[in-house]
Formats: sequence, structure tokens, C-alpha cells
Amino acid sequence: MPLVRIDINQGRSSEGLAALSRAIHDAILAEYQIPERDYFHILTEHPQGQIVAQDAGLGFERTTGVVMIQIFTQGGRSQMAKSSLFEAIASSLAELGIAGEDVFVGYVENTPGDWSFGFGRSQYVTGELAVPRK
Repeated sequence: MPLVRIDINQGRSSEGLAALSRAIHDAILAEYQIPERDYFHILTEHPQGQIVAQDAGLGFERTTGVVMIQIFTQGGRSQMAKSSLFEAIASSLAELGIAGEDVFVGYVENTPGDWSFGFGRSQYVTGELAVPRK
């Protein structure tokens, strides 16, 4: 059950935003075999100048089309699985015309007890939801 935050500069159409979100979700579905309805995305558009995303010294330039992605999910997946997900996201976004250098992913792991899906309960702890297998 990843929670995905997507930060982008303003200027995309509603259809473009939906396609971007869907492309990321499809990559997660393919790589992690999560249920289709584990779809929790927050898209935030920012005025130009509010996203700063340099190259961390890797020697490339990003454009104003940068897509900053934060994935919050339960820990336990291998580095190989995470790397495969990063590649799948970049590939999926490339199909939308988003260059690889404009895809930035931050990955944050937590535990089943760190989630509440409503009603003030931790459904993984109460047993209302089964803890996903890795």
C-alpha cells in the first residue's frame, strides 16, 4: 500500500496529470503486485521556481518538466525490487514524453503500525486488513 506524493510544476492538463499518476501506479502494480485499489496519490502543482531539483553532481540538467515522486510504503523489499521499481517508473513516464533526467524518486519505508486508513484505527494492527506480503 504505497502512498505516493507527486510534485510538479504547473502547466499540465487534467488529462496529463491523470496520465502521469496512472503511469506511476501502473509501474507499482507491475513491480510490486499490489491490488489495483491500493491507489493513493497526491498530486501537487507548484508555481515555477518552487521546485529546486539539481543533479546532485551527476552532470545533467533537469527541465521545468521535473517530476518529484515520494513513495511511502512498508519496509522489507529488497534493493533489487526498489531499483526495478525506479526503472519501471522512469520507463512508464518516458512513454508520456518525460525525460529520464526529470524523474526523481524518494523512497521512504515504514511499518504496518504506521498506517490508518480511516476511523482512527491502525487496520493492519487490528487485523481489519492483512499485512501485505513482500
